[in-house]
Amino acid sequence: MIGLKYNMSLPMAAGALLVVLPYSVSLVAQWMYGWPNKPGYKKYIEALKPRRIYCLTRAVLEMLKYFQYGKLYFQWKSWYKNAENHKHYEKGITFGRRSNKLDLYYSPMVSQSARLATASQSGSGPIPVVVFIYGGAWGSGERSIYCLLAMQMAKELNATVICPDYCTYPKGNVLCMVQDIADCLVWARESSQKFNLDKDNIVLVGHSAGAHLAALTVLFMVEGRDELFIEANKQTEIAAAIKGVTGLSGVYNIIDHYEHEQMRGVEYVSTMHKAMNGVENFPYYSPTHLLKKFSEEQLKRVPPFSLIHGTNDIIVPVSSSQRFSELLNSLSIKVSLYLMPKMDHTEIVTDLMATNRHFYNTVFSCIKQDYSKYIGQVCDS
Repeated sequence: MIGLKYNMSLPMAAGALLVVLPYSVSLVAQWMYGWPNKPGYKKYIEALKPRRIYCLTRAVLEMLKYFQYGKLYFQWKSWYKNAENHKHYEKGITFGRRSNKLDLYYSPMVSQSARLATASQSGSGPIPVVVFIYGGAWGSGERSIYCLLAMQMAKELNATVICPDYCTYPKGNVLCMVQDIADCLVWARESSQKFNLDKDNIVLVGHSAGAHLAALTVLFMVEGRDELFIEANKQTEIAAAIKGVTGLSGVYNIIDHYEHEQMRGVEYVSTMHKAMNGVENFPYYSPTHLLKKFSEEQLKRVPPFSLIHGTNDIIVPVSSSQRFSELLNSLSIKVSLYLMPKMDHTEIVTDLMATNRHFYNTVFSCIKQDYSKYIGQVCDS
C-alpha cells in the first residue's frame, strides 16, 4: 500500500510541476502586467491557451538568471552612494521640460581643477560627449544602475559620458521619452562651456529600448519634427553634432519585434505596445519605417551607425540588428555590424561595468573602433 501511494504521488507531483506551476506563474504575470486585448471573457480564454501559458512561463523563469548579477548590483549600489566617488562625476543635474535628472561622468583627461573651470580657462580642448541611453522595455530603468558602465566608458573612450533619466511608461509614452532625450542633447550643447564639452562631437550609445530611442531621436531631429517642440534650426544643429549612434541589442523595427513578442507569448504583458499607444502607432515609432520615407537630402544627414548584438539574445533577436544593417546599407548610410557569439541580451551591457567581466574587452573594442572614426580620435587600446 505504501508503495502504491508512492507511485501515485509521482504523477501527481509531475502534474503539479507541468500544469499547476506554469498556469500559476503565467496568470500572476498577466494579472500584474496585462491581460490579452480581447473583449469580455474572451481575454481569459486567450490567457488560458496552453501555448501562451507555457511560453509566458518560460519567459518569466528566464528572468531568474538575473540573480547571477547580484554581486554587480551591490557593487554599483555601493559605488554610487560613496561620496568619495563624486570626484568622478556630477550627480543629479536637472534638465529639460520635465525636470529629469542626469549624471555627468568626467573623462580621465580632465583634471580635478579643470572640471571647475570653463573651456577657455582650463587650458585643454573641449572633450567629446557620449550620451548613454539605458534600456528597460520602455517601462523601467534608472541612471544610477549604469554608474559603473558610464565610468568605464568615460575611461575607455576618453569622453565625457552623460547618463540621463527619461520618463518611462506609464509616466509617459515613447514620444515623451524621445523628447526627454532630445532635451538632454539640448542641455549638453547649452552647457558645453561650463563642463568643457565638445558640443559638435556627440555620440549616442543605447541598449535595447535605449538603442531604439537613440535611433528614433536622431531620425526625428533629422526630419525636424514639430512634436519635439524644439526650434527647427536647433534640431538641425543637434543632428549635425551627432557624429554616430551605437546600438547594443537594439529594436529598430517595432512590427517585427511585436511578432517576436507574440512568439514568446509576452506581447500583452510587455510594455512596448502600451508605451506606443497601441499597435496602430508602431510604424510611427519604428526607425526602419521612418528611414524608408526619408528624402535623399535627409538620408545624407543621418549619422553612421554601429550595431552590436549577441547571437544568444532571445529577448531581442539578432535579426533585429542584421535587418537594420541591411536597410542602412541599401540607403548608403554608413553602418558597422558586430555579431557577438555566445553573448545574450543582458551580458552586452552588464559586462561593460567591470574590467573582469567576460565580454568587457570584446564589446568595448567594437565600440572604440567606430567611436574613433566618428570623432576623428584614436582611443587607447
